[in-house]
Amino acid sequence: QVQLVESGGRLVQAGGSLRLSCTASGRTFSSYAMGWFRQAPGKERDFVASIARAGSIYYADSVKGRFTISRDNLKNTVLLQMNNLRPEDTGVYVCAADAFRSGPSMGAYWGQGTQVTVSS
Repeated sequence: QVQLVESGGRLVQAGGSLRLSCTASGRTFSSYAMGWFRQAPGKERDFVASIARAGSIYYADSVKGRFTISRDNLKNTVLLQMNNLRPEDTGVYVCAADAFRSGPSMGAYWGQGTQVTVSS
């Protein structure tokens, strides 16, 4: 079993920065690709970023150049550094884990999400 718990979401002004964290349970964290999705009010869930077991990174076009994903296997944690935030970045950010895929199609396990609100 894999349990994912996100933290770090809050209200922030446009142009500001946030860092989200996702901590996974279990002994096999390093065997999973890890990623982030988000769902804005009235919108479908969108892929944000992911990092594969070997370190390959994928970003959605909307966040490339502003967001950075990283992982710390010793802490069983994946991080999402978000800079130059925009109101359209608002949404519930959900952590995902997958033993086989990294990218928009990943998602064997999901966290509960953390709310990010960017005010203008």
